[in-house]
Amino acid sequence: MIRAPLFARLRDLLRPHPGWVACAAAVALAVIGILAIGTADAAHSPRAGFAQKQTVWLVISIAVMAFAMSPHPRQVAAAAPWLLGVTLFVLVLIVLPFMPRSIVPRINGIRAWINLGFMNFQPSEVAKLVFVLVMAGYLQHRDNHRTLRGLLKPFLIMLVPVMLILRQPDLGTAILFAPALFAMLVAAGAKLRHMVSLGGLGVVGVALIVASVYLLPDSAQLLRPHQRMRIKSMISLAQNETRYVDDEAYQQYKTLGLIGSGRVWGYGGERSETIVRFAKVPEDHNDMVFGVVVNRFGFVGGLAVLLLYAVMIIAMLRASAMSKDPFARLAIVGFATLVLAQMAINIGMNVGLLPVVGITLPFVSYGGSSLVAAFAMVGLVNNFASRRPTILARPSFEFDRPRVATST
Repeated sequence: MIRAPLFARLRDLLRPHPGWVACAAAVALAVIGILAIGTADAAHSPRAGFAQKQTVWLVISIAVMAFAMSPHPRQVAAAAPWLLGVTLFVLVLIVLPFMPRSIVPRINGIRAWINLGFMNFQPSEVAKLVFVLVMAGYLQHRDNHRTLRGLLKPFLIMLVPVMLILRQPDLGTAILFAPALFAMLVAAGAKLRHMVSLGGLGVVGVALIVASVYLLPDSAQLLRPHQRMRIKSMISLAQNETRYVDDEAYQQYKTLGLIGSGRVWGYGGERSETIVRFAKVPEDHNDMVFGVVVNRFGFVGGLAVLLLYAVMIIAMLRASAMSKDPFARLAIVGFATLVLAQMAINIGMNVGLLPVVGITLPFVSYGGSSLVAAFAMVGLVNNFASRRPTILARPSFEFDRPRVATST
């Protein structure tokens, strides 16, 4: 039987390991998020009640995290393809044009949610997690990804959920899949020269897309009009121009004002509520919550958030390095990369270094689906980190070992 006896499992869970460090960082970030969301709440009239709802979602998320600590990694690996199939089915339903708005609501022009009555569920949040698990199961003990041809299949698998999410359209979530896959391939032993070449092609592709925004006619553009305008407005702000601050650059411009006015220690609760109220930043409880964090807690608070992410990611990578199970090692690397990429993109767009793409700050932004999925990842990390090495487990990802000369 795969499942360990209850008391032995509890003993393994309670022993010190890096997974608990990741759990503590996740809870700390969620608490900071609730305080910031409360500040944004008070700036709205009438009060939206997002902070109270997020507190409830935090309790639910911790329960989900505890549940994710239970199943054996082999059970998780076996269930992952089925979960991906269900998730893809739901993603297909969302983009069907005849789905009624009572079931698939449009929020800010995006069809990314399913109305469950008590919440708007976002399947793409689950898709990120399940994709990492499926890729970890696919790559364990394989070596065909060490050739350029062998890299094709993982990228084709990735394109299925990515294309469905782009149809919503939700560019912010879709772009998280590539760095997660890239990191997992490197961890699984893909040749660095192949990955550097692919990474270089990606950078060149992004540069060409940005250049095309300025050089090509509208009929030849790959990006949607609002996406092109966000790139232009971000570059305009970086050049200290104000021609877009009343329309496309409004959200980013106001968020930069919140961050700049926070100074070193921030304004605290009541005064920050007043500043946020007059700033009128769209999505100040969600995508742009980092601006509220820095305004209330100052540069020190923003730095503390970054340090908590650093602690979490280092703890995850430490747990991956300690694990002897190739599936667990790869999955944890994928989870750590998802958190890192999502955090970097969100904070980058808050401080004006990246265009606004509509992506939450993990563990901090308001949202039930995103918070539950994020804590489920942390629960799985804790689960995998607490497992003792399997007897007779074969070495994972040990390629190109030097041959030891033997004397005759």
